[in-house]
Amino acid sequence: MTLHRRALLSGGVAALALPNLAPAQEAPGVTANEIRIGSTNALSGPASSYSVISRCLSAMFKRVNDQGGIAGKQVNFTVYDDGYAPPRTLEQTRRLVEQDKVAFLFNQLGTPTNSAIHRYVNQRKVPHLFLATGADKWAQPKEYPWTIGWQPSYRTEAQIYTKYILEQRPQAKIGVIYQNDDFGKDYVNGVKDVLGARFDAVKLVSHEATDATIDSQIVTLQGSGIDALVCGIIPRFAAQAIRKVYDIGWKPMMFMTNVSVSGSIVMQPAGAEKGIGLITSDYRKDQSDPAWADDPGMNEWRDFMRRYIPDGELGDNNYTYGYGAGSTMIQVLRQCGSDFSRENIMKQATSIAPLEIGTLLPGVKVSTSPTNYHPIRHMQLQRWDGKSWVRFGGVIEGANV
Repeated sequence: MTLHRRALLSGGVAALALPNLAPAQEAPGVTANEIRIGSTNALSGPASSYSVISRCLSAMFKRVNDQGGIAGKQVNFTVYDDGYAPPRTLEQTRRLVEQDKVAFLFNQLGTPTNSAIHRYVNQRKVPHLFLATGADKWAQPKEYPWTIGWQPSYRTEAQIYTKYILEQRPQAKIGVIYQNDDFGKDYVNGVKDVLGARFDAVKLVSHEATDATIDSQIVTLQGSGIDALVCGIIPRFAAQAIRKVYDIGWKPMMFMTNVSVSGSIVMQPAGAEKGIGLITSDYRKDQSDPAWADDPGMNEWRDFMRRYIPDGELGDNNYTYGYGAGSTMIQVLRQCGSDFSRENIMKQATSIAPLEIGTLLPGVKVSTSPTNYHPIRHMQLQRWDGKSWVRFGGVIEGANV
């Protein structure tokens, strides 16, 4: 499987296939032989480390096709590069919907990028499923019934961190460094939810996704006397933050968004020893945790990686993320039976009975309903010990505001 900066095609269906001589199309993106699914991801640009998610999903659909497809139909999964730039996301999404005529959109990356297409896809009633972003705004079934996220809400995650800070250091002076968009602002809102009137004392520092470095923001936070730091930033900046905090001799209680804690993408580049004590949360099993060495679910994932992505870095938790999201999508397609209309696809995506997935932590299940657009609501805190993430405490369910 090759990733291209312009597009990624998978599922064993050629980009320039011969005309389909099968019966007329049953629904948008569906023929007698094929289901067309579209996505966008940062195959280039500042967030390109996430591109392996699409690589994982492509391989998963290839495995499905090798096993006979879904209801006898092959899955054609097309991913276009948006470079993590919202205008390009809109351009490429329109291409998928209006030219490629996909049945639905799946696991598009990013909060600012999905925000650029949120209204467009809902106006056109195109299922916009299991987005690769934990922004709380994807759970608005009344206003945006065609959009649903997958992973836990960033806002809920920040609530959990703030509660833990108050338990451990009731008088802590809290700082938040966040990306200046809906992704980062969810962390600000989560902290505010818990602190209430005390929020006015929080030191807030933002940055742009296009910035070269956030070193100056870290120095500013240190100078403000912060002793508990919450970070809502993407992997590139997460590695910078961990390294800079260590290099200037600062020792705050430090929390990192769980989308930016990959061992191979963040912790190793930052310097594994520099992140010791860093706290995050997760809902996935960590490949480096000895507890999962013989775990059936993780062995299933390792076997998939060995067969379909043999050169994949097992230490990159974006692969376990992709496997979880892909497993959820495949379950929804199977629930559709033979009806792949957009209406039924959306109905099934919002009718998932508690679903166990091999790469998710015990006690964490995927579940949706027409009024619950938060498929995953549970997480567990974990701490970096210099080699791996060590879980502590129990599985926590966030209370969304």
